[in-house]
Amino acid sequence: MKFCKIKRTAIIIISINILLAGCASSGDMKMKPPMGSAQDVSDANAVWGALESAKLAGDKAKKAKPYTGQHPHGAVLELLHKTVTVNGHKGLAIIKRNYGGKGITNAKVRKNRAKYLKAITVMFKREKGYDSDNQDWFWAKYKPNGELHVEDMEDGMKVKLAGRIAKGMPSGCI
Repeated sequence: MKFCKIKRTAIIIISINILLAGCASSGDMKMKPPMGSAQDVSDANAVWGALESAKLAGDKAKKAKPYTGQHPHGAVLELLHKTVTVNGHKGLAIIKRNYGGKGITNAKVRKNRAKYLKAITVMFKREKGYDSDNQDWFWAKYKPNGELHVEDMEDGMKVKLAGRIAKGMPSGCI
């Protein structure tokens, strides 16, 4: 009987040590965000190139009617969509131009889009299996010149906004 108590106590102590070791090692490792990898950046560059070719982004981009937006996207927005081919895959691209600035109005954006354009957010429908939990959408947030926006994470990491943005987060695009 006494031997069983000692054995049970030893098992409990060993189990606690294993749990504590696991917690310590996982706490020391930084979680890799589900976005912003080298592959995500490469894919985002390919998406941008396809959007420029389709005249949905860049200097020769088609215009749409600006409308009143809301946080976090912009006070004024413009929405376009078209099927494009990226790296051999044909998918729907949804482009939202996000405008902001002091005293911004739809009329001011129509007169000078470049002055007020803050970001271009894009959803691109990827191949089946890319991100099945979220209908296989690839997301990217670009600056007006096609560079990716960068998010400063709480742990000091800087992440380029491309890929599975907000996957696993309590809120966000997905």
